[in-house]
Amino acid sequence: MENEEEIFKNRIDLAAVTKAVDDIKQTLNQIVFGQEEVIDLVLIGMLSDGHLLIEGVPGVAKTMMSKLLGKVLDVSFKRIQFTPDLMPSDVLGTSVFNPKTLDFEYRPGPVFGNIVLIDEINRAPAKTQAALFELMEERQITIDGHTYLMDSPFVVLATQNPIEQEGTYRLPEAQLDRFLFKINIGYPSPEHEVQMLKRFNYNTYHDLLNGLQPVLNKAVLTELRQLVRQVIIEDNLLKYITLLIQATRNNKLLELGASPRASVALMLASKARAALSGRDFVIPEDVKSMAKPTLRHRVILTPDAEMEGVNEDEVLDNLFSKVEIPR
Repeated sequence: MENEEEIFKNRIDLAAVTKAVDDIKQTLNQIVFGQEEVIDLVLIGMLSDGHLLIEGVPGVAKTMMSKLLGKVLDVSFKRIQFTPDLMPSDVLGTSVFNPKTLDFEYRPGPVFGNIVLIDEINRAPAKTQAALFELMEERQITIDGHTYLMDSPFVVLATQNPIEQEGTYRLPEAQLDRFLFKINIGYPSPEHEVQMLKRFNYNTYHDLLNGLQPVLNKAVLTELRQLVRQVIIEDNLLKYITLLIQATRNNKLLELGASPRASVALMLASKARAALSGRDFVIPEDVKSMAKPTLRHRVILTPDAEMEGVNEDEVLDNLFSKVEIPR
């Protein structure tokens, strides 16, 4: 019996990860109800050092979730409302002439924060979308030949509404590929909605938000990310990830399959999920549960698939069922 316990004993002490996650969940659940899976994905994204695209109809707490995360983490939080007239300089900053020094000085834009909320990201035109490419991938921007690095941690949380199409611009595939997850937020259950009504019966959202205290700082978050990186993933699971990604590239219902960047994203997300579960090793269920959030925005349906009325999740479920799960 002792030998069995020794075999399954964690080689990495993940107590700090599980405690931090429990503290954050406890704080978020004071205001957000019925979105446990969404909260888990957001936390996995934070621990994986990935950007998150959150999609849902108005009023399901997309923006609130992002603002709450900025509140419970003791980091710099910035918010940018994307609009059709937004220019790249409104996001990245611009060089301004200083008459005293007779030289141009760079004035940083609102992207210089640790957590940057981009609300309604699909409302900005293509040139503003393109301004985010270098920022999201390399955590830096280049203005007038000078490179400016983002402070670490740096995470973009973007929201979009899947219903309203007027005045919106479809995100380029190159930008979508830079998001670790696409998280779909649905409506809460009737029970959770009743809990929400009771909570907001005598309290305003702003009162509750102002009453929250940070539970994690930048240094601790950096340490937790380093712990997650150490989570063990066996070679057979790396092969499993590769087979899942390859399956998206050889399917008649998909015009575009997942990129190699998706393979790395799925591996990191699987490690973070294992850590959230208190394990220092990845199991097949970690990979499978992270596959749809990681891949749904990276694949493109063929016109025939769209005509048949199927969506990305349905196609991915069908693909995954045909890939043998390692034992």
